[in-house]
Amino acid sequence: MNNEFLSNVFKWFGLGLLVTFLVAYAVSINESLLQLIFSGGATIVIVILELVCAIWLSVRIHKMQTSTATMLYLGYTALTGLTFSSIFILYELESIIWIFLATAIVFGILSLIGAKTKINLSGLGIFLIIGLLAIIIISIINMFLLNNTIDLALCIISIVIFIGFVAYDVQKICRINTNNDNLAIIAAFDIYLDFINIFIRLLQLFGKRRD
Repeated sequence: MNNEFLSNVFKWFGLGLLVTFLVAYAVSINESLLQLIFSGGATIVIVILELVCAIWLSVRIHKMQTSTATMLYLGYTALTGLTFSSIFILYELESIIWIFLATAIVFGILSLIGAKTKINLSGLGIFLIIGLLAIIIISIINMFLLNNTIDLALCIISIVIFIGFVAYDVQKICRINTNNDNLAIIAAFDIYLDFINIFIRLLQLFGKRRD
């Protein structure tokens, strides 16, 4: 295990979470920004920009400058913060904090399992990806069906899948024997997405909404 590389990955991971939640909170207390983001087509533009950042970062990571990778990663986390601002409007702050802590505990336990287990989790990747694709497809279909039972099932299954991704991704990170900054950024991006998805699903299941 390359402890220096692992430390670098988690540094970027922590910075990404910090940017997201600081931006989210700052926007949530600014009514003008909220109206700008959630009115008209601004939200769609933000989502498209997120996709562009994610795809560009994933496809070109080995060929881009570290400064570009940093810009794309932090840009993605800031854009996520813009849409995340809605959680501070929909849910009580205390509930958000408790769900965040619960997510951190789950994430920490699965990270430890991924780092320490002797079981090779590489074969798990294909099943996780298939499960994720199935969730995306069913979620799109359910946008038209508006079935709450399907929503609940998708939420629970998503948590299971992203918990699997945490262990899988961390084990993958632990096997990297280099201190390349770009690899640290893309690895941080992977576990950042795992964390965010678990947090959102737990918040949907257990978060206390504002009256």
